[in-house]
Amino acid sequence: MVIEKDINEQIKWAQINSDVLRSMENPRKAYWITFFVCIAMVACAVVAEIYQYRTGLGPSNLNNPHMWGMYISTFVFWIGMSHSGTLLSAILHIIHADWRKPIYRFAEAMTTFSLMTAGFFPIIHLGRVWNFYWVVPYVSARGVWPNFRSPLSWDAFAISTYLSASMLFLFIGMIPDLAICRDNARGFRKKLYGALSLGWVGSDKQWRHFRKTYLLMACFLIPLAVSVHSIVSSDFAMSIMPGWHVTSFPPYFVAGALYSGCAAIITLFIMLRYFFRFEEYMTLAIMEKTCKLTFAIAMVWTYLNLIEFAATWYGHDVYSKEVLIAKATGPYAWIFWTMIFCGSVVPFALAFQKLRRHMPTMFVVSLLLNLSMYFERWMIVAPTLSMAMEPHQFYIMYASVVQWAIVFGSFGWFGLLFLVFVKVFPSVSMYEVKEMVFHRRRLINEEAAAKFHRRSGDPQPGAQPA
Repeated sequence: MVIEKDINEQIKWAQINSDVLRSMENPRKAYWITFFVCIAMVACAVVAEIYQYRTGLGPSNLNNPHMWGMYISTFVFWIGMSHSGTLLSAILHIIHADWRKPIYRFAEAMTTFSLMTAGFFPIIHLGRVWNFYWVVPYVSARGVWPNFRSPLSWDAFAISTYLSASMLFLFIGMIPDLAICRDNARGFRKKLYGALSLGWVGSDKQWRHFRKTYLLMACFLIPLAVSVHSIVSSDFAMSIMPGWHVTSFPPYFVAGALYSGCAAIITLFIMLRYFFRFEEYMTLAIMEKTCKLTFAIAMVWTYLNLIEFAATWYGHDVYSKEVLIAKATGPYAWIFWTMIFCGSVVPFALAFQKLRRHMPTMFVVSLLLNLSMYFERWMIVAPTLSMAMEPHQFYIMYASVVQWAIVFGSFGWFGLLFLVFVKVFPSVSMYEVKEMVFHRRRLINEEAAAKFHRRSGDPQPGAQPA
């Protein structure tokens, strides 16, 4: 039996605690540089939003027929990014994939912060931001949600449920580690971790309830995550607009969401590995498995793309075919072909072991994959609105400086939340890494014992005599 060294089995339990706790106190200088860059990006977005608030939606170029534009494209992008935590934490937890244990914590945090970032864009797109409560689907005399069969109302229910469930899932998984932080902290941090750890002492009863609760939440989140992006796709698929009325949109959106989430995990994996000196925990073996998973999802996304193109080309909807041709040859062609190249060709770099083990290359590849996923969202929204069924409404729209500044700032907002989280809370699950190390040592001891008995000719322990 060959043991895959996902993590160094010689790491001592006390060292795991000290390494993770030290990372929260003393990151590299690159962490602080990135932190202040994110603050500058958020400041750009705040200035742009204040200008848009005072002037109106005119500077964002939103008009008829372009009533959505980059804001809704970015909203769909951030909703897609949130699926990474569910994939690593829930699905891989249920199938007992131990290699996820050192990296699933920051993936869960990424889910929560992606949803918190996505929630801004319906409010920004509303224009009158003081009426932000209009996006909440509750029955009232104002008749804001007169039709609960509309996918827009489904969005509000699904995303709010997914956000609350993701935050609860993240918090429950951190309770044992928060107790470790409580026992090693001083001052304000000790009070904070003491309150959040909920009196955890690590008794057998607590562990049994913890395991059941965490597994139950994982089973609940998987169908919820799939339903969220399927509902987001219904915003498009349930309309009659050419290029949107496609039955394959729900699986296509889910595959794209998992794709962008896994690409972002690779990006954050490399950054955290460097910022906090986690080379012993975020190993090359784990990186390889993440890259293989991303490559598999990239091929599924490419296949679903081809299905959509073929169904449109051989179908009888003339308007959808014209939109498809315009995507490949019209004013948005450079975005379309960049999406195809970065999303379907660049992922083949993940198929080569030497490239998968080269961190700078993987960092660039992951950024290109996410660029492709962002362009994909733009190509869903913009061409259909630019060239729909009425020629007199044809209008090619590119994002304005205000839109770019706000979208640019959303990445800074996400990065700022994430960097604060990994500085205050442990980004590597200490108790799960200990379980992983214990499991590896047990397997190694069993393998060594089996080899010894084979060489000596003695029956192995537990073997029945002939």
